Amino acid sequence: MEILPAISFFSYLLTFIYGVIVCSFIRGWNRLTDFIPSPEQSGSTAVSIIVAARNEEEIISKTIEDLLKQSYPNSLTEIIIIDDHSTDHTARIISSYSDKGVKLITLNESNALNSYKKKAIQTAIGQCKGDLIITTDADCRMGADWLATIVAFYEQNSFKMISSPVAYFEEKDVFEMAQSLEFLYLIGLGASTIGNNNPSTCNGANLAYEKKAFYEVGGFTGIDDLASGDDELLLHKMAGRYGNKIGFLKNEGAIVYTHAKPNLAEFIQQRKRWASKSTKYKNKGIIVLGVTVWVFNVSIILNLFAGIFTISLLKVAMVQLLIKMFLELLFLIGVTKFAGRQKLLILLPLLNIMHIMYIVYIGVAGNSGKYNWKGRMVR
Repeated sequence: MEILPAISFFSYLLTFIYGVIVCSFIRGWNRLTDFIPSPEQSGSTAVSIIVAARNEEEIISKTIEDLLKQSYPNSLTEIIIIDDHSTDHTARIISSYSDKGVKLITLNESNALNSYKKKAIQTAIGQCKGDLIITTDADCRMGADWLATIVAFYEQNSFKMISSPVAYFEEKDVFEMAQSLEFLYLIGLGASTIGNNNPSTCNGANLAYEKKAFYEVGGFTGIDDLASGDDELLLHKMAGRYGNKIGFLKNEGAIVYTHAKPNLAEFIQQRKRWASKSTKYKNKGIIVLGVTVWVFNVSIILNLFAGIFTISLLKVAMVQLLIKMFLELLFLIGVTKFAGRQKLLILLPLLNIMHIMYIVYIGVAGNSGKYNWKGRMVR
């Protein structure tokens, strides 16, 4: 049948294109040099750390303690935490640190919003004193030199925006460990696109940008109708205006740590939220890239199902899987080594199967309907 050779050819073509994409990730990651702060560099930039918090009473005190233990001068550091309509004791806990200089802003929005987090961050930026804004999340942990490392990187390179690494830790089971490996892939992917001077993704849990630059690109104007996107969509605005003045901080001391989702339902809700940002991408190249990866994964699933009846297509699917796994292994070797998590690579075969199904599902679900975030239904 002529249709089988056509399907095989198209599948192999998609595999080749995916291979080129992953090779570009490898190149971009390797183009990033490890940053080593100069011992003589003490730092002179006024910094405002901004944290949006909602119902984080179980972890917020640990995050604040880490922020207060930073080696960067207190006189140049401002810590602002915005309580986003918490219904627990989050605000009270934050207030207990007021004598240590932690500033609490209470978000009082009577009208329903779709993006409370962007509103919280923008409100804090409007009141902050720092020239460099650094955002992180209320459930994150960081080492004592985290802030000093970011500032040193900023002062040495004069970047308008800096994406820094985020990783999961304290995993409780195989599911959370698999998330850690997949998340490192995403962090490495974002870093590699910056290395290739074509920024596509970053994470707001460890993001820095000039306050002046934030206002010059119009802040969140134009992207404030989505609940997510305070990181990636702002990155795209910055990249569109400042070109190669976007940097990725490749330094282990700059890693921010957070936790994987404890169950599949919360994981799916998180990834639907992340995927929803793609509807606002202005860079058509990023959209084409995402669609190509999605179609490639769809082709694997279709070939696996068709392989039940046609052995030749099962062989095609197996070749696709092996090539995908091999190339992603080459990419993840470098990323996991940087994060000190090489042992996670043993989960790559399992993760590959899960990841294919997840990518196909999230590609559809993330761009349709609503999802739950922090107890709210948003879109």
